[in-house]
Amino acid sequence: MGYRSDIEIAQACKMEPIREIAKKIHIGADDIENYGNYKAKIGLSLLNEKESPQGRLILVTAIT
Repeated sequence: MGYRSDIEIAQACKMEPIREIAKKIHIGADDIENYGNYKAKIGLSLLNEKESPQGRLILVTAIT
């Protein structure tokens, strides 16, 4: 069995509304700029306000 393609992996995932994800990580609705139900921008200033020993970096190289 070979590796799955990027599109196969993406299509197998269940998308969750960005508001629900933000709520889980304690980011208020005022701190996000929605781009539909599943995408949002979050200001870099929020990083300085939140202190957390763990974090994740998500890099988006292109949106089409």
